[in-house]
Amino acid sequence: MGTANAGAAANPENATTVLFNPAGMSQLSGTNISFGAAVLDIDAEAKESSIRTSRNNPSVPVSPASSGGDIADPAVLPNFYLSHEVNESIDVGFGIHAPYGLAADYDNDFAGRFFADKTELTAIAFTPSISLNNGQGLSMGVGLNVLYAEGRLSRYQDISAQAGTAALALEEPYADAEGDDVGMTFRVGFLYELTSATQIGLTLQTGTELELEGDLEISGITNPSNPMGPTLSASESIKVPLAIPESATLGLLHSLTDNVTLLAGATYARWSRFEELDIVSTEAGGAISGAPQEGAVISHVTEQWKNSWQINAGAIWQASPEWAFKAGYAWDESPVNQYVTARIPSSDRHWLTLGAQWADAQSGWTVDVAVGTLLFTDDPRVNDRNYQHENPNEIAQLAPGVEDPSLYAAEYDLSAWSAAFEVSKSF
Repeated sequence: MGTANAGAAANPENATTVLFNPAGMSQLSGTNISFGAAVLDIDAEAKESSIRTSRNNPSVPVSPASSGGDIADPAVLPNFYLSHEVNESIDVGFGIHAPYGLAADYDNDFAGRFFADKTELTAIAFTPSISLNNGQGLSMGVGLNVLYAEGRLSRYQDISAQAGTAALALEEPYADAEGDDVGMTFRVGFLYELTSATQIGLTLQTGTELELEGDLEISGITNPSNPMGPTLSASESIKVPLAIPESATLGLLHSLTDNVTLLAGATYARWSRFEELDIVSTEAGGAISGAPQEGAVISHVTEQWKNSWQINAGAIWQASPEWAFKAGYAWDESPVNQYVTARIPSSDRHWLTLGAQWADAQSGWTVDVAVGTLLFTDDPRVNDRNYQHENPNEIAQLAPGVEDPSLYAAEYDLSAWSAAFEVSKSF
């Protein structure tokens, strides 16, 4: 983080190279461990003055209709890495880290609650790796990411078309989907010493598609025979397909002087794999979909993300044998494109970071700390409409051929900061 990930594929400082470029393990001696954590806090809230809403029945207002509050709590992301030199040509390593994640939670009176309430994704990767070097400056490494992911999607249901103005007195049904899955991606890395002062690194990672399998439960369903009486609930087995992108990272390192190192890099991620966010039934005759066979799409949201770039640059100043200071900048392109949804309001951003490192050569202990801030280029504009995000088995459906007028539109304020520490030891 201290250098905004600049040149990480070409700068194997410690065992974290298991993640950034497994080929870098060939430049570490003996046994190395690194462990630490990062804290990420994103402030994201809809601007009250920009909110526009309507329901399936336009004559029934959305009430209450707040901004939903700050939707993202601080996230703590721990990590652990280990590398071991088997001999002069072979190194092995292992890592545990969180490569992907998402968390958003609106207040219950959120104006767009019929489109989003809770959105959660937690992914943990276990990464065994191996590297080989030819003794002439060229190394190659491979790693396997075994991913465990769990997610949650929830929102309230709009029954105004069914119940009319009486909907104001009824409980709004609540749909809550949860699921998990295990998948794998494969990483290959190369590291080459062009000169004694310059080296270049390249990592390539495959993509995959997870299928988060679990259950969808809808509570608070109005009882048709007793609308004002106790509500009903229903559940169904479901899956949520989730595309994980391929990516490629290039890193450059150049020692300008004995005390100053320059770093640069770029990452390209094929996020266009993520085209929709669907909840799909995995049972026949389910209580929610009612479909005669599995595979019915219960809920569909168009995403159509775009491929994205991160371009970064940084520098390290070795002020003394014990102390080094770091700085970095990254241009981080958001993959969210045409469809900006209430679940993921995002835009392009600048990433500015500072870091410091203390190292004790005698004991082999090293401590890194870093802070960073994200400066978003735009205030993202959400424009959620149900006729763009077709929900074929919505509790309240309009007559065939009638356009769904339900809408949530708003402009969001975004800001973010991050901090991290890493403790490393060489044996």
